Amino acid sequence: MNNKPGVGDPFPDIALETPDGAGVKASDFAGRKLVVFFYPKDNTPGCTVENIDFSTLKAEFDAAGVALLGVSKDSPKKHLNFIAKHGLAAPLASDAEENGLSDALGIWTEKQNYGRTYMGMVRTTYLIGPDGRIARVWNKVKVKGHAAEVLEAARAL
Repeated sequence: MNNKPGVGDPFPDIALETPDGAGVKASDFAGRKLVVFFYPKDNTPGCTVENIDFSTLKAEFDAAGVALLGVSKDSPKKHLNFIAKHGLAAPLASDAEENGLSDALGIWTEKQNYGRTYMGMVRTTYLIGPDGRIARVWNKVKVKGHAAEVLEAARAL
């Protein structure tokens, strides 16, 4: 699929639901750098490590003037439990709506595991500039060291 937004394109301004029931979208961060990291599922090993890593570095992202937002298809209630269980500092949002943000980005897609085909989130991170355009994309993210790499890129932007 070649219609998914890439570097230089505007980041889609599609609302997500936060754990407190409010809405959040990219335009809420206009004039700031924003990192949006998409992950498959709360409370799974890789996703937990990724969220803890971003949370651990949140103060450094804040100091660099960079907003963080973690996104999965999990419900706001699941996000609240995930945040409480692991003491997460990085804000989370739910992209549970069909034809939501992950669909617009082309990262909610058919996956295969042990011969089973299912729809799932491709672990992807976007660095968005203060102008609302995508500055960098990390596709099929490997969790180890990822949050620190994103922080460096965000500082350099």
